[in-house]
Amino acid sequence: MSEDAPRTTHPALTILGGGVMGEALLAGVLASGWAVDDVAVTEPFAVRANELSSRYGVRAADGNAKASRRADVVVIAVKPKDVGAVLAEISGALRPGTLVVSIAAGLPCAFYEQRLPAGTPVVRVMPNTPAVIGQGASAISPGTHADEGHLALTERILATSGLVVRADEKDLDAVTAISGSGPAYVFYVVDAMAEAGVLLGLTRARARELAVQTVLGSAALLAETGEHPVILRERVSSPGGTTVAAVRELDAHGVRAAFLAAAEAARDRSRQLAAEAAAPQHG
Repeated sequence: MSEDAPRTTHPALTILGGGVMGEALLAGVLASGWAVDDVAVTEPFAVRANELSSRYGVRAADGNAKASRRADVVVIAVKPKDVGAVLAEISGALRPGTLVVSIAAGLPCAFYEQRLPAGTPVVRVMPNTPAVIGQGASAISPGTHADEGHLALTERILATSGLVVRADEKDLDAVTAISGSGPAYVFYVVDAMAEAGVLLGLTRARARELAVQTVLGSAALLAETGEHPVILRERVSSPGGTTVAAVRELDAHGVRAAFLAAAEAARDRSRQLAAEAAAPQHG
């Protein structure tokens, strides 16, 4: 390497929580060039901790406080209901300036700032599960003490997960409703399409194969052309044809209204999760 070549460095990273999203982040940062010695993950279930350690070669199963003490960045990847307890564990262990990144749904940056040492930079992330194959969609928002450098570092951590956008925190409940919960809507639609194929006489395997590829191809067409979905839909819809008849039935059964109601329900539940987490706990 030339002496003038830029030197890439990676801060010490600890991921608290070895679930689906925690593992996705772990795999992603290692793929981005983080050394295994610079990454740790904590997981309360020993079998899972050993599985992650064996698969990726990273330190696992240390207590949250011990693992956080040596970190430059701590990622909170536990369920929203468990975040308060985790913050209580690590608050006294964090070094000044440690960046805390949260991927827990619904909890605002203020929730973390109130429970961590004064001045702790916090970045909130709303990811989704396709991140596990590098096809995710994540939105990030800074807390009071997070600056451009913290946002850029969070983007580096998420680099292999897929699309990463910046958003105002007030919009993250809406992001949760669209992209956070969105994969479930797509899976629901694919399942419904496949079931319809079976009803019409296709084998289950063939119906699923066609439904999955149709969704993949349609999404790729949207992404590559940049056309409005209505324009692309109209190109499929010949006057008096099969597609027009099918879409008329979707409208008659209120499918569009159902999606709007589903998104509103997801947004409202995201807000409720934050309220529940912030409520005083009584023994």
